[in-house]
Amino acid sequence: MSKKKKKKQKVVYYDDNSTIADMSNVPRAGQKKPSGDPPPRSTFKEKWKTYISAVKMMLLPMCVVLFVLAVLFLILMLLAN
Repeated sequence: MSKKKKKKQKVVYYDDNSTIADMSNVPRAGQKKPSGDPPPRSTFKEKWKTYISAVKMMLLPMCVVLFVLAVLFLILMLLAN
């Protein structure tokens, strides 16, 4: 009886063939940072729009959590008496 070994499936990364833990682009201590164009700075108006959209997105879940906490508080207060 011969035992057949299962071949391990090779993982293929489609983006740039690097693993998630690839740290090759991180400069070491004492090395110069890679030169390149700095990323564009966002304006205050863009930051404000992003903040408002995030607050709008989280408004309903926040209200649901506060409602659940209030109901639990009322239940515990009624049970304590």
